[in-house]
Amino acid sequence: MAFTHLHTHTEYSLLDGSNKIKEYVARVKELGMNSAAITDHGVMYGVIEFYKTCKAAEINPVIGCEVYVAPNSRLERETSHGEDRYYHLILLAENNRGYENLMKIVSIGFTEGYYYRPRVDFETLEKYHEGLICLSACLAGEIPRYIVRGFYEEAKAVALKYAECFGRDNFFLELQDHGIADQKIVNQQLIRMSQETGIGLVCTNDVHYTYADDVEAHDVLLCIQTGKKITDEDRMRYEGGQFYVKSEDEMRALFPYAQEAVDNTQKIADRCHVTIEFGNYKIPKYEVPEGYASAYEFLKALCDKGFEEKYTNNDSYTKEQCDAIYKDMEYELGIIEKMGFVEYILIVWDYINWAKTHDCWVGPGRGSGAGSRVCYCTGITNIDPVRYNLLFERFLNPERVSMPDIDVDFEYAERSRVIEYVTEKYGKDSVTQITTFGTMAARGVIKAVGKALDFPYAEMDRVAKMVPMELNITIDKALQMNPEFRSLYDGDARMHELIDMAKRLEGLPNHTSVHAAGVVIYPGVASDYVPLGRASDGTPTAEYNMIQLEELGLLKMDFLGLRTLTVIKDAVKNIKASRGIDVDIDHIDFNDKGTLDFIGSGRTEGVFQLESAGMQKYLRELHPTTFEDIIAMNALYRPGPMDYIPSFIARKNGKEEIKYDIPCMEKYLKDTYGITVYQEQVMLLSRQLADFTRGQSDALRKAMGKKKKAIVDQMKPMFIEGGKKNGHDPKVLEKIWADWEKFASYAFNKSHATCYSWVAYQT
Repeated sequence: MAFTHLHTHTEYSLLDGSNKIKEYVARVKELGMNSAAITDHGVMYGVIEFYKTCKAAEINPVIGCEVYVAPNSRLERETSHGEDRYYHLILLAENNRGYENLMKIVSIGFTEGYYYRPRVDFETLEKYHEGLICLSACLAGEIPRYIVRGFYEEAKAVALKYAECFGRDNFFLELQDHGIADQKIVNQQLIRMSQETGIGLVCTNDVHYTYADDVEAHDVLLCIQTGKKITDEDRMRYEGGQFYVKSEDEMRALFPYAQEAVDNTQKIADRCHVTIEFGNYKIPKYEVPEGYASAYEFLKALCDKGFEEKYTNNDSYTKEQCDAIYKDMEYELGIIEKMGFVEYILIVWDYINWAKTHDCWVGPGRGSGAGSRVCYCTGITNIDPVRYNLLFERFLNPERVSMPDIDVDFEYAERSRVIEYVTEKYGKDSVTQITTFGTMAARGVIKAVGKALDFPYAEMDRVAKMVPMELNITIDKALQMNPEFRSLYDGDARMHELIDMAKRLEGLPNHTSVHAAGVVIYPGVASDYVPLGRASDGTPTAEYNMIQLEELGLLKMDFLGLRTLTVIKDAVKNIKASRGIDVDIDHIDFNDKGTLDFIGSGRTEGVFQLESAGMQKYLRELHPTTFEDIIAMNALYRPGPMDYIPSFIARKNGKEEIKYDIPCMEKYLKDTYGITVYQEQVMLLSRQLADFTRGQSDALRKAMGKKKKAIVDQMKPMFIEGGKKNGHDPKVLEKIWADWEKFASYAFNKSHATCYSWVAYQT
């Protein structure tokens, strides 16, 4: 029989974080078990990662939580209860209804019952018990506490109360044995209680680390989390070393007197089946004004109004050009409607429109949304995508169904007002911010472990500084990169032990905080969709992270605060006050010689995106003469593409020949002097040269950018054959493809580079 113990906690544990969850699930599979459980203390942070990992390993995920139950009402804030401020209780979701109720219970613990811990009460459990299996919990549970104190009858009364609440088949008395004396007393009395009441028994094992030999690393982790040293006498400990993933044989040997309880563990696991749905979008309904039959009709009206202002009445475009642009806009509208994102666009339009009409300055756009004519005509973005060859497919592609991503910059001091507006409009229960997790990185974990092991601070600081200052650096990478660090590791037994310990704890979450910009708008009450936590100021936050929320199809927006917008706003107001001049900052000359000469002087301290010493040096060498030069420098000035800057500058200044492999490529590479700088150029050229569809060109951009070799190799014959049909030399096509493969992983999103160069130029 495949056996599973149903009890793991990721508080004070080595099981937090993606890698640790994978390790735990892999161990469960290795031991021949068919199910694994997650029961975090009071939270559900790890559920999505755990669920996906189990499914990938073909293990049944048992979704649960060890909740904190207040002795009386969750609303009470009495301090006289001492250790009885709350009791532990295990809840497992038997089905999807149980999962929904578990999210409700966990959310209530934070939004209504928080007092030292997120607490619920019996009233909450009665209301949301459906679909849940309940276990009486560890020594911190109410029933075990009564038993330890000698109040058997009171313990039995509580057990009967829970059995009545959850149903006789859904409540179990929980036997545990980690070598703790009180557990033997409790187990004896629970067996007696089961015989007297008919309530079933179940065996579980608290799991705080994967392997038996992790006990020392776990002890160090407890010291780090509680601010203690390993030598402190009065510190938190998990005695006995029994909190690891045990095999069926080990569990059966522990409970020879309760084999039926061991069998019940498997029976409970077999009953628990939750299905979490990914990729099904849950976008709130947008209430359109009176006179419009649908959201689409209202969006179309906004687009038509904006089109007239920005294209029809614009002398830069002929009627034929306007007709072609309008046709493209209608194509975009059709895609937006087909993909189900009309409400999404309107929600974004609404809060941007509110900000603009309430003295809160908004950035010109950000990211791929600037490639959309719909976004431009509705005023979501301020940059003409036609003028700058920005592509809609970089934003939305029907062949690559994913949620649009419109991040918005607001002036820093006013950002909170926009969030307040959204909260009021859609309801306080339907808007939350997002939890983020800080982790112990290489340098930090070495210092933390050293402190816990009582190493001198100066020694720890010296060792930590041997880890190179590099993004995503790990201790293993550092050992390869720094010979001095490797020598210390190999030659000093104390340091070897410390660094090994740090490697074991590296990457573990060590604190939660609120995402700086992320806001989620739900199509109903938030706790119907996610479990809620709370920020330090008491406001609700989604317990799942940003990526997981997107995978669940929820509407996640980034409301970013940008101080530069306040600088520009204040400058415009000061000019009006001191000179009496109204400056329309979005309609200035973006090829003004004086401004470009100033930027070319390199005196750009404090200028958004152009202030670093390296950028100033390159701007002095470049002598920009067009706004396109600024966009290109913004895209090139980052690791990788930087290597191309000298050639870009030389071509610009006539010191290096500008070549085009095929003459028709000049149309798209002229502004960057024959160098492929942007992802959009790869997309446009694949269409021009080889008749790629809009969707195929975006798929190529993504595959090259993400270095997905299998997809790139698959698309190469399509490009060569398509180019040959259009009369191009296969050898030249091979060269172009090789150039793209080399550079496309560095190529930047032109939409984003244009938006941020726009703000830089305005500054």
